[in-house]
Amino acid sequence: MNIKKNLREHCHVNKNGEGDSFVGIKADTEDVVINFPIGYQLPPNDESLRADIFNLISVLSSFMKEENLLEDDQIDNEVAVKLPMHAYIKVIRDYLRTGRYYTETEHRFKTDTKGNASWSRTLKEQRSFVQKNGALIFTKMTVRSINPNTNKKITQIHRYCVYEAFEKLGWLYVPYMPEKPGIQPDKREAIYILEKKLASTHNDIEHELFSAMISILQFKDEKSSSKKFFFGTDFFERIWEKMIDKAFGIENKEKYFPRTKWILDYGINRIKTPLQPDSIMIYKDKFYVLDAKLYRYGYSGNPDHLPNGQDINKQITYAEYIERAKGVPDSILYNAFIMPFNGEDNPFHDDLKNKDNQISNSNCIIKNIGEAIADWKPNPKKYERIQGIVIDTRFLMYNYITMADKYKSQLVSAIEKVNYR
Repeated sequence: MNIKKNLREHCHVNKNGEGDSFVGIKADTEDVVINFPIGYQLPPNDESLRADIFNLISVLSSFMKEENLLEDDQIDNEVAVKLPMHAYIKVIRDYLRTGRYYTETEHRFKTDTKGNASWSRTLKEQRSFVQKNGALIFTKMTVRSINPNTNKKITQIHRYCVYEAFEKLGWLYVPYMPEKPGIQPDKREAIYILEKKLASTHNDIEHELFSAMISILQFKDEKSSSKKFFFGTDFFERIWEKMIDKAFGIENKEKYFPRTKWILDYGINRIKTPLQPDSIMIYKDKFYVLDAKLYRYGYSGNPDHLPNGQDINKQITYAEYIERAKGVPDSILYNAFIMPFNGEDNPFHDDLKNKDNQISNSNCIIKNIGEAIADWKPNPKKYERIQGIVIDTRFLMYNYITMADKYKSQLVSAIEKVNYR
């Protein structure tokens, strides 16, 4: 497939409607579509877009096991297979780094006047002259000669794996295809050869390469009849939750989970699974209960796409538990839903310039869009007024691992709008 010149035409940003939730890469022999999550702003040039695709792959890889990405029957009800993405990328990058196929070297010996001498062989095979001081002089030596053997089967296997990897994902890197592989061992023999090499090598780079080649061969061997492949998930909301927690949350948040149990007249008491808020943030001695929701409001502006009553009541319960069971004063306890939006293109038309939650020379990345309250809570406390926060999707995907303190401060400022309403 050749999409080098029209990469942008193959990119799609989800709207999270029915049948539009898959995030990742879907492809067949004719076409490929890169699906970005809701709220994503595609960059203006292809160089940045290619970097964004790699970052998308990195985010997906960080949070998902490749063997359990998605059920096969969830993609268009057709036969599709999960691509071992790490293996394909490893083979491509290794080939581009070295510019050659893997070859084994053969050690041969020859007689010469210079070179890397094998003195044990030289002593046995060459004639020497004894000087007056007893030193031995050799006019010729037996030297080592190292020759690459490109006819070895492992080179043929590597040529096949490189071609297969470029056929699937080479368009992400370069506009050309390597030459087609020639005769090669069958899959079973090829895997056996690689497993033997894997067991004997002590080189980390070779170990990773051989492992990747085995994964490619196993993938092709088991799924050779399929023309469709994918890498991604229909459940990006789980990744959204994990990114928010990684970016803003504390470790060991379990101690803030509200717990329940049955005290039985008969049998053993049963502790039930606790309610689990997505994230607890503590910033400058204040507590923020965060619930990450991959809801559509930041894209649509439609109130029907906001968290519902059940979500709101659970969020109040989370914070109420922290206040009562953990002794955190309600004056420093806040609540917020965190949803995605596109900071450059969104339904919120107010002037965003020079606000506290805007970084210089950039569009808004964090914004408060309102609050949710419960009718059964008269005179609500701060945490009973749950703030609706939207965060730019692309920004989060690039910054969730090491979220800078200034952005945490922006989030806090957006949440604490409750003080001024």
